[in-house]
Amino acid sequence: MLMRTDPFRELDRLAQQFFTGPGTWSRPTPMPMDAYRTGDEFVVEFDLPGVTPDAIDLDVERNVLTVKAERRPNRTDDVEMQLSERPLGVFSRQLFLGDSLDVDRIKADYDSGVLTLRIPIAERAKPRKITIGQTDGAPKEINA
Repeated sequence: MLMRTDPFRELDRLAQQFFTGPGTWSRPTPMPMDAYRTGDEFVVEFDLPGVTPDAIDLDVERNVLTVKAERRPNRTDDVEMQLSERPLGVFSRQLFLGDSLDVDRIKADYDSGVLTLRIPIAERAKPRKITIGQTDGAPKEINA
C-alpha cells in the first residue's frame, strides 16, 4: 500500500546515534506519522501540534503525496527566549503511494493537532469473484 523508498533515512538515523553520545537527547522527527489499513481504506496520521490548518499544504502528483506544514512562532519579538526545544519552520514529508490506492478520493481532516488522511483502496485492487464455466453447464464461483 505505502511504499517506503527513502534510502537515506536509516543512514541519517545511524549517524545521529553515532554523533549524539549516551544520555543526550536526539531531536524527534518534527512530523511523526502512523500509517495503517482499516477495512477498505488506508489511514495516515501526522502529529502537527501548534500548526494551524491554513499552514498545512497537501499535494498529490502521480502517486507521490507531499505534506508540508509550517509551525510559526506564537510570540512577539520583544521576548527574551530562555529555552527553545520546539522546532519552528516548514516541515515536509513525501509518501509514495502504491497503485492499489485511489489517490483521487483522498480525504483530509485536522483535529487537535493531528492531520488524518484517509485513502480508499482502489476498486481494481479489491478482491472479487470470478465465475468459471464448466463443461457440464453449471457455473462455479471462486475467490480471486
